[in-house]
Amino acid sequence: MAEPGSHDAGPCQKVDDGMTRVFALLGKRWTGLVVAVLMQQPAHFADLRRAIPGISERMLSDRLTELGAAGLVVRKVSEGPPLRVCYALTEAGAALEPALKELGSWAERHLPEDGPCRLR
Repeated sequence: MAEPGSHDAGPCQKVDDGMTRVFALLGKRWTGLVVAVLMQQPAHFADLRRAIPGISERMLSDRLTELGAAGLVVRKVSEGPPLRVCYALTEAGAALEPALKELGSWAERHLPEDGPCRLR
């Protein structure tokens, strides 16, 4: 096994199919933030918009639709009046919590707040 930081001249292994699927969904801008907000509690659309500065209504709608299609978010409609729509994580969505919390902890340790990757 090569030492950390050294380069092995051997071929790289192809990336795992599971990682490809995870990052195809969660690697999209805003998706992880939507899940992170919903980890706290179910939320109405307007509450999600307020909780995620900079996300447009269209983008939020697209991300919620994608997360719903992936089985991570459920859309609950409360009969009115007024009609209210609430979004919540499914069991599969809630199962992301340990991984997302670990990523947040990693970012605190390794990504400076004023670094080049900071969202503007």
